[in-house]
Formats: sequence, structure tokens, C-alpha cells
Amino acid sequence: MKGVMGEKFTIHDSRFTIHDSRVTSHELMSDFDETARRLTVKLVYYGPALSGKTTNLMRLHDLLQPEARGELMTLETQGDRTLFFDLLPLGFRAPSGLLVKLKLFTVPGQVAHDGTRKAVLSRADGVVFVADSQRTQGVNNAEAFQNLADNAARVGLDFDRLPLAVQFNKRDLPEIYSEAEIRERWSATPWPLFLASALNGDGVRETFLALLARVYADLDRLYALRTDHGLDEPAFIRAAADAGPRRQAC
Repeated sequence: MKGVMGEKFTIHDSRFTIHDSRVTSHELMSDFDETARRLTVKLVYYGPALSGKTTNLMRLHDLLQPEARGELMTLETQGDRTLFFDLLPLGFRAPSGLLVKLKLFTVPGQVAHDGTRKAVLSRADGVVFVADSQRTQGVNNAEAFQNLADNAARVGLDFDRLPLAVQFNKRDLPEIYSEAEIRERWSATPWPLFLASALNGDGVRETFLALLARVYADLDRLYALRTDHGLDEPAFIRAAADAGPRRQAC
């Protein structure tokens, strides 16, 4: 799905609607539908412009079994884009019969599209923050991370409890922060940290699995997945990952 500035289009999704690149977030009930016995999980890739959010999502989509992925959709805005697709579009069933579905999104990196960022972030169940490892991008990384925290508050997410994984991408480029520098700077934070080269697929799967684990803990607290639905963390991750990103043969 593509559009240009000035062209009207709408994305119909329970999370947000877009008209002429102006976004309105719907304040709906949680995507746990007890009557339909369905849980829809929303995962968002956030970060500065050109950090590799899009590459992560495209690479993840490429690694999925064809039957496990929905169509990769693109919303074009001036100078940027938002990608999204359904992981396991048919979902998987917990032993209780609960249908679990996953949706993956990226946000546009440019500050000019902050309204779209907020709309995409709204009601997210988990976030991957994709930072750029290049030394020239330190300020942009910091500003984007602060923007994530600010926008989380604006859309009603508790940032301190938001399931989050941090990925430093572009490890294949020259003039990057060393692993020791990155880990030292982030050592006091509570979030899992990964080094990646999304263009080559390195670190994409690991980041995704770590986010799933953190999201499960939150969902289990909210919806008692283990006790009420017989779905423990290993089974949740296995259902998403086994039908999802597969390791490439050497």
C-alpha cells in the first residue's frame, strides 16, 4: 500500500487510521477479546531515521516460512515510510483455545512524522529500539530514545514497564562504537542489548526472540496465559519462532 503527500488513503486496523498522513489513535479496549477468545499482540520497531528498522522488519519477513507471514505493507510518507505485516496471520491456538495473533510495525524515523510515530506506538505490547552503531549517530540515537519515552507517555504506555529490547545495528560498517563502549554505556539499564547487522540478518532473530520473552511476561501478568490458557513462555516463543524466523543453512 503506497501513498504520496496530498493523496487520501486509510489503513483499517484496530490500532490506528491514517488520512492524508494525519493520524488518529483509537482509544479502544485492549486487543484481548474474551468473547472471540482472541489475543492480538502488537510489536513495534522504533528508532532514529536510517537506523535499520525497516531492514530489520524486511529481513525478518524474508526469514519467515511463507505460510507464517502476511503481506508486507508499506505506507509511504514524504521522505520516510512505515512498514507492517502480520506474523502468523492465521494465529496459533493455546491449549485453552485462545487464538494468539502477532502484528509487527516500524515507525518512521524522521521527526516530521512524529504524529505517525505516536499512532503506531499506541497500544504496543513490546518495542525494539534500533540504534545506529556509527559514531556520528550518537546524538540521533539519544534523541530518538528520549522521543520513544516521551511518546510512550503521551499514548498512555508505562515506559518503565514496557517490554523493550535494544539493538545496535550496522555492526558491518566502519567507524562504529565498539562493543565494549556500547555495553559500558548501557550496563545500568534493565533492557536486553543486542549487536546486529540487519542487512546480513545477523542479530535479527535474537532480538526478536528476546522481545517475545519480555512480552510474554507482561501478557501473562495481564491475561494469565499460563494458568488460564495453558500457554507458558517456552510454548509461546516456540509457536511464534518455530513457524517464524528460521536459521539459514550455511
